Amino acid sequence: METEKGKLVAQQEGLVKKTRIMVVIDESDESFHGLQWTLDNLFGCITATAAPEQPEANDEAGSRLITLSLVHVQQAFHLHYVPAGPGGTAFYIPSSVEESVKKAQQQIAKALVSRASDMCKDKMNIEVETLVFDGDPKEKICRAAQEMHVDLLVIGSRNLGKFKRAFLGSVSDYCAQHANCPVLIVKSPKEASK
Repeated sequence: METEKGKLVAQQEGLVKKTRIMVVIDESDESFHGLQWTLDNLFGCITATAAPEQPEANDEAGSRLITLSLVHVQQAFHLHYVPAGPGGTAFYIPSSVEESVKKAQQQIAKALVSRASDMCKDKMNIEVETLVFDGDPKEKICRAAQEMHVDLLVIGSRNLGKFKRAFLGSVSDYCAQHANCPVLIVKSPKEASK
C-alpha cells in the first residue's frame, strides 16, 4: 500500500503517470451532464489525492497530473443534390450554401467547447484541451481515444429508445464496444431515476 509520502516522492521524481480523460460533448444537455458528473465525481477524487501537501506544485501546466480532453465531433457536410421534378432532374446545392453551413458548424463547435471549458475553470490540477473533429462521431471518437492513449472515455447517454437506437445507432453503445479504453456512460438524471 502506497503512502502519501511515497506518492509525493514518486510525483517529484516524475514516476507518476499523467491521466488522460476524454469527455465527448455535443449540443445535448446529456453531454454537458456527463461533463459535470465527471468534474464532480471523478476529478474531485483524483485531484484531492494528487498532492495535498504541495498544491502550488501542480499549478503549472507541465506538472498537472490530469489532462481533460473535451472532444466535439461534427458531421461532415456533404454536398448532395436534391431530385426535383418527375424526370429526375437534379438540383445541386450551391457552394454558398455549403460555405454557410460550414461556417455555422464552426460557430456552434466554438460555442460548445467554450461552454465546456468554462465549466472546468474552477478545477485545480487539470489541464484542459479542446478538440473538434469532422466526420462520423462513432469512428472519430474511438480513433481519437486510441491515438491519444486515453485512460477513460466519458459519454453522456442521450436516452434513445429501442426504436431510434436500432435505426440511428447509439454513439455510446458503439464506443462501449469498439473503444480500446474503459468507457463510462453517464445517464441523465431523468434516465437514472427510472
